[in-house]
Amino acid sequence: MSAQYLPVLLTFAFAGTMAAAIVGLSALLGRGKLTHKRKLEPYESGMLLIDASRKRVSVKFFVVAMVFIVFDVEVAFLYPWAVSVRELLAEGNKLVLWDGLLFLLLLTIGYVYLWREGAFDWAKRGGEQ
Repeated sequence: MSAQYLPVLLTFAFAGTMAAAIVGLSALLGRGKLTHKRKLEPYESGMLLIDASRKRVSVKFFVVAMVFIVFDVEVAFLYPWAVSVRELLAEGNKLVLWDGLLFLLLLTIGYVYLWREGAFDWAKRGGEQ
């Protein structure tokens, strides 16, 4: 029984050894501490930053991002369904079509609700930012 777990244990041992070796070599061969203030400044694409990196962002930005992620993941479930629906219908499984249509209806209802609530509206409304 324990011989079955030997490859897994060897993999974990190899991964741990490699991680420790990489961190150790980085500490040994890496550059020293950054001592100049100029080296600590933010730097991107060869240009110094104009704005502060800690500026405020509207909550609406995050709401739109979360809604996009939720709908993106849910729509990803449609691909396997769309690929297999023809085969499942040929086997006589009619319920698979109604399940998919119900899923699409629920996605549409959620999308319309969010649209009416203004989750996709980036413009300022009534003093909100």
